[in-house]
Amino acid sequence: MKLTQNNLQAREKLNFRPAQFYKEQHVRGKWGCDQCDTLTQQAIPAYIIEKGIATPELLSHVLVSKYADHLPLYRQRQIFLRAGVDLSRSTLSDWIGRCGVELERLTDTLKK
Repeated sequence: MKLTQNNLQAREKLNFRPAQFYKEQHVRGKWGCDQCDTLTQQAIPAYIIEKGIATPELLSHVLVSKYADHLPLYRQRQIFLRAGVDLSRSTLSDWIGRCGVELERLTDTLKK
């Protein structure tokens, strides 16, 4: 029997890749002027929580998990611990509060 392209069948399978945590490192350039002795440094990207460790993507994941998926913070903490990330419930709660304050401007605009 000769195999031809007509005898092949394609099968699709649904797979799952769990969320992955990774660290981002942002390196900012710093330049100095020899003539006027001034330093210039590249601006920091804007974040929702200044000087915090959470990116906007992580914050949105926590918010969607809490409000859309009804996943309490203590369960989210357990999920994060299984992935090797130790975040306290108070930290997660603080993030939710800060995001709420930042989102007030958006809700006020949407109400208008």
